[in-house]
Amino acid sequence: MGRYRGLPPPSAPSLCPPIVYAPPPASPLRPVYEDACLLVLDKPSGLLTVPGRGEAHQDCLLHRAQQRWPDADVVHRLDLATSGLVVFGRGEAAQAALSAAFRARAVSKRYEAVLHGVFSVELGDAGEVGLPLGTDWDWRPMQKVDTEHGRPALTRWRVLARDANRACTRVELEPVTGRSHQLRVHMLALGHPIQGDPLYGPPESQAAAPRLLLHARSLALDHPVTGQPLHWTSPPPF
Repeated sequence: MGRYRGLPPPSAPSLCPPIVYAPPPASPLRPVYEDACLLVLDKPSGLLTVPGRGEAHQDCLLHRAQQRWPDADVVHRLDLATSGLVVFGRGEAAQAALSAAFRARAVSKRYEAVLHGVFSVELGDAGEVGLPLGTDWDWRPMQKVDTEHGRPALTRWRVLARDANRACTRVELEPVTGRSHQLRVHMLALGHPIQGDPLYGPPESQAAAPRLLLHARSLALDHPVTGQPLHWTSPPPF
């Protein structure tokens, strides 16, 4: 049970209650950046990036964006519960160039999160987690640390503030790789799950926040046509 540190042992998949998320917010999309080649939007927590399975999960950031920018398509994704900056390419050439930049790790990404518990002095003020990750097939869509079959994953972290009164630590996170649920599982492996995480957090961590306190705060990349360096920021709403 080390892969779910802090969680009670599951009894059987059939007894695991489904996670119920709040409906996605209906607030209008406000572009952070817009030109003929790319678009940057600030996704709210609770809204899918792309459509899910079934008619009830078709509302998403992509569909909402295409109502106003029909030529826009996503080149990366954020989890349903994660908020923050998402880049869209406009037109096939821009989409291909941006997708190649993400694959080549030529995009700088920074997240901000509030973790459960106060980081100890021994843990330090900065570090990295390099544990390989893979799908937990018995508990999909959950991921797990898998040293035998997992894919390499690297997260760098830096403490922004410790709050003993609220028993939490605010951190900046840099996902060097982009595995599914990487930040959530790597922080759990440190012994400090992200507050409000309904998948990986123990009950006290889930109860500490009404949503997952994880936000894509900063993105930097070169313009797919002009090559101009671009940088956007979005302050976390928590």
